[in-house]
Amino acid sequence: MIIVLKPKCTHDQLQKFSSDLEERFPVKVNAWFGTQSTVLGLIGDTSAVDIDYVAAQDIVESVKRVQEPYKKANRKFHPDNTVITLPGGQKIGDGGITLIAGPCSVESEAQICEVAGRVKQAGAQVLRGGAFKPRTSPYAFQGLKAEGLELLREARKKTGLPIVTEIMSADHLPLFKDVDIIQVGARNMQNFELLKELGKTDKPILLKRGLSSTIEELLMSAEYIMAGGNEKVILCERGIRTYETFTRNTLDISAVPILKKLSHLPVIVDPSHASGISWLVEPLAMAAVAAGADGLIIEVHNDPARALSDGAQSLTPDQFDQVAKRVFQIGKAFGRKVD
Repeated sequence: MIIVLKPKCTHDQLQKFSSDLEERFPVKVNAWFGTQSTVLGLIGDTSAVDIDYVAAQDIVESVKRVQEPYKKANRKFHPDNTVITLPGGQKIGDGGITLIAGPCSVESEAQICEVAGRVKQAGAQVLRGGAFKPRTSPYAFQGLKAEGLELLREARKKTGLPIVTEIMSADHLPLFKDVDIIQVGARNMQNFELLKELGKTDKPILLKRGLSSTIEELLMSAEYIMAGGNEKVILCERGIRTYETFTRNTLDISAVPILKKLSHLPVIVDPSHASGISWLVEPLAMAAVAAGADGLIIEVHNDPARALSDGAQSLTPDQFDQVAKRVFQIGKAFGRKVD
């Protein structure tokens, strides 16, 4: 249930009304203060709430029930866009274009530091790199694990770029205490026990859509994290499985405007995993920005032919330079904030 309060409502009236609702009904009240109005979101057994009683209060402008099962991630509850600020001051969701770039897997200090320097020079604001790698084959490279995390921290020290890397298990959380953004991969999007634990943290969570997951299922996974108290969630469209075999996955570009309409959370797109083909990354990245994505996460390797994982979809640093330029050009054409 959503309650929009009248502009004249004071803080004391808000506090008293919220307390009254929680005492009368089995609900919890969350308040969002927008630029135009104050919105109260009632979460719990809202079927027990007397809507006539609520509407009759002097400070209430309007009240309506919400049908969608996701509440905290719902734009109806939170009309303004959520902006996530990283430790270095970088913002995601503020109208700009956030470029996250780096190798699929961290392979060595020389590799990750070289790539980090190059992508920063091209305009990337965040460094990605896999330390723990979920692979389809048990014989494929599984990542350097804790050593990979240490190498990512070394690259951050040298470049100043915040780091994002994927977590595989809640048991690994202590190792991620110095990671700036924790990524939940497509295979773990519905690992609800992991999502609950991430909800107890105060770190931004990059939540990737599952290979065969619906948009509502993605938002419900975000709801698991937010229900635990962590509202710093970034949604990621990375392609879904369809009957098409030419590409690794099929990029659901329609998911970008749909998610932006349904939710206030930032939305980024992964054109690398969506296509699995390096030459498709640029056009898909441009399409994502034109569709309204808040950012992109792109795989970049200094020697893709010898990459230990996903070399076919990785760009060289020179190729990433070109993609970054084109993406920022598209952003400017659509009135985006581009430095």
